[in-house]
Amino acid sequence: MLECYQFRDMSILEHGLSVAAWFRDLHGHLASGSPLAGRWRLPDWIYDPILVHKLLDANVLEIYQVYHDCGKPFCRTVDSEGQQHFPNHAEISRQRWLEHSAATEDCRQIGRLIGMDMDIHLLRSDGLEEFARRTEAISLLLTGLCEIHSNAEMFGGIESTGFKIKWKHINKLGRRIIELVRREAGEQTS
Repeated sequence: MLECYQFRDMSILEHGLSVAAWFRDLHGHLASGSPLAGRWRLPDWIYDPILVHKLLDANVLEIYQVYHDCGKPFCRTVDSEGQQHFPNHAEISRQRWLEHSAATEDCRQIGRLIGMDMDIHLLRSDGLEEFARRTEAISLLLTGLCEIHSNAEMFGGIESTGFKIKWKHINKLGRRIIELVRREAGEQTS
């Protein structure tokens, strides 16, 4: 993970550590009101209390976030134009994690999260209800938001078109996911 690069001079491991740091920043802000350290573009639904309430265990989430791309070095390809690709990296990362981790329930949960890591980024409206029923839905949503902030430099910053496209997608999905999670829990949307 240290010798495979996500972006220029950011290794896969450094990217995972970055995602976890963005998440700690956001979680601290949402859970206790601490000021944000990073340069965020927050969606309007971010302060819904159900987000903190429905998160999985913080230690499990941090390990997942650090190692979510652990399989990328094993599926990396480079095309004729020199662009790298990581086909099926979420599944390969899940498999690698499970091969090299303890057989505990926490490690199995981390493996499930790793395997679902790309789901929020690839999610379309016809899959929203199934996604929102998952116990991992809110954790994956907030991690996805942290991932696009961690990768913002790759897109040219948070003002870039690339970042804005990814942010708009997660913003739209997030609003709907929260509505569905609240409906499933029998709560009113705030």
